[in-house]
Amino acid sequence: MRRTKWLALGMAMAPFAAQAEAPDDAGEVMAAASIVVTGTGLALPPGTPAYGSVTIDRDRLEDAASGRIESVLADVAGFQQFRRSDSRASNPSNQGATLRALGGNASSRTLVLLDGVPVADPFFGYIPFSALVPDRLALVRVTRGGGSGAFGAGAVAGTIELASATRDQMPHVGASAYYGSKDATELSASIAPDLGQGYVSLSGRWDRGDGFQTTPRDQRVAATVPAAYDSWSTNLRAVAPIDATSEIQFRGTLFQDNRTLRFAGADSVSQGQDASIRYISRGRWQVDALAYLQARNFSNIVISSTSFRKSLDQRSTPSTGIGGKIELRPPVGEDHVLRIGVDSRFATGDMYEDAYNAGLASNPLTSRRHAGGDQISSGIFAEDDWTIGNLVLTGGVRADRWSIRNGFYKAISAAGLVTQDSSYANRSDWEFSGRAGALYHLSDAVALRGAAYSGFRLPTLNELYRPFVVFPITTQANAALKPEKLKGVEGGIDLTPASGVQLSATLFYNRLDDAIANVTIATNTRQRQNVNAIVAKGVELTASAQLPADFSLLASYAYSHSKVDAPGMAFDGFAPAQVPRHSASATLAWAPKAGPELSATLRYTAKQYEDDLQSDVLPDALTLDAIARLPIGHGISLVARGENLFDEDVVTRNAGGSIDLGTPRTLWIGVRFGQ
Repeated sequence: MRRTKWLALGMAMAPFAAQAEAPDDAGEVMAAASIVVTGTGLALPPGTPAYGSVTIDRDRLEDAASGRIESVLADVAGFQQFRRSDSRASNPSNQGATLRALGGNASSRTLVLLDGVPVADPFFGYIPFSALVPDRLALVRVTRGGGSGAFGAGAVAGTIELASATRDQMPHVGASAYYGSKDATELSASIAPDLGQGYVSLSGRWDRGDGFQTTPRDQRVAATVPAAYDSWSTNLRAVAPIDATSEIQFRGTLFQDNRTLRFAGADSVSQGQDASIRYISRGRWQVDALAYLQARNFSNIVISSTSFRKSLDQRSTPSTGIGGKIELRPPVGEDHVLRIGVDSRFATGDMYEDAYNAGLASNPLTSRRHAGGDQISSGIFAEDDWTIGNLVLTGGVRADRWSIRNGFYKAISAAGLVTQDSSYANRSDWEFSGRAGALYHLSDAVALRGAAYSGFRLPTLNELYRPFVVFPITTQANAALKPEKLKGVEGGIDLTPASGVQLSATLFYNRLDDAIANVTIATNTRQRQNVNAIVAKGVELTASAQLPADFSLLASYAYSHSKVDAPGMAFDGFAPAQVPRHSASATLAWAPKAGPELSATLRYTAKQYEDDLQSDVLPDALTLDAIARLPIGHGISLVARGENLFDEDVVTRNAGGSIDLGTPRTLWIGVRFGQ
């Protein structure tokens, strides 16, 4: 409660920091005589394209039929969550993000940043997708492959950078209201007034729905209920100039997400209060400095699928993340962009849960459990981009000191007797990583690129200390888990054969040593373990084109041959759990300068396996989404949206034949206003 009040006070006071006259153009950095704020970070170094990043612009972000950021990220073939469900019908702790077919166990192997701040939950490592509203963003940049340098630790599968919308991209006043299938509603509103030479934006969104049946008809029982959801988030952002070349940016976000999955009473709640402050200087010595605080919590009730009584009450999982970064770009000449800096992240969390005997009608308490620990990682990095005519060389090194401390697990019986009281040894070490790349422009139409990189990810507090149950499977924690370490190489070509047409192809090879996986150790029992390695190799293709008659096309395809290297284990040579071999996405849009707009997105995901032993198959799926807008004047548009128009059965979970399904055909109608 104290943390919530502190953050709310900070959000309320932030606008008073922005006092000056309105800018003429918020999208450009100004001459020394005038002051213009941008609300952005420092410009990208010239070597960034060497790592084959993909950018999703604001137009596409506002054009998702689901209105959810995870659906937009699926435009980048190879992006996946632990499960195929979106954030309306998945347990929040399942929402890990990964790339490059490296598999997952619900924690994120991809580093997700919002305005430079990591957004993953400090305890679980999942991404709170429902709090990341596409309308609030200017762009998303997805870099597949390991990262180091200024990205920070944790980017073993890649980096997803989210940038908040700038003043010139936001309406002064905006609102939308939608009504959809299953009595679903989605309401949002925003205001973005100029405040002197700075600006403030305040936005909120609330969406709820009775939900769809995730359980196939032939598996439903009296206790089966639809996947109802009710979530809200609010965001305050303020940008204020300090002088002609520097500014302060503040952001605060509050969110809460309530979901019910499969059975009556199987309720989960995730909530958070985040705040960050960032200083940007675009002077001769460029500076990017930020500090942030995250206060999160999660609770979840597990219902037995045989007695339909409560078997586990994960009543509270409070966690805190604190961190910061300082990056300097000294003036070293026009041919070089040198970045040096330090960053640090501290995470602490506790898990409180109660176990019940669901086999007895009285449903008695059997055990109370408490687990938790602390983590800290601090790094120093240096990276340089060197431009030599048509050639750009880029390289960076990073050293991180990490520690895992104060880990424990304690269980007490209903009678008050201590049945387990384990304290785990503190651990610490150094990790060294780096990356290097080259980009050569053969001509204006052809560019070649290549890169090599390494990186690491610490096991989350959840992986180390918290067991969990998705009936009938129990997954044990493992306090002895080691960090994952990645090595990878890639090469590619970028083509611009005609104006408005861009094509890209990338070949990659990644090896993730000591990969953390959920390993089957007995019937209905798994444990998180380090396996020898996951080896992923494949090809990624992307295309974008502005076509005649106001049409545009975006397309992406990934082929990934991924396997587990685990000599002597039953799953040696198998594909990692939850990894498809093929994935593809294509969006065709028609957007004349005035009048109606239409777009349709076709997505395909090949079959994948639920488990490490490849015993439970998730069949392939082909879905079609569409959205149509009709402007009617005065900034008002009528909007129709459709999800999964084929009404495809998308299997999201298969535990020995116990099936969960993803979003069925869902239709929306609404109105949108912005001026």
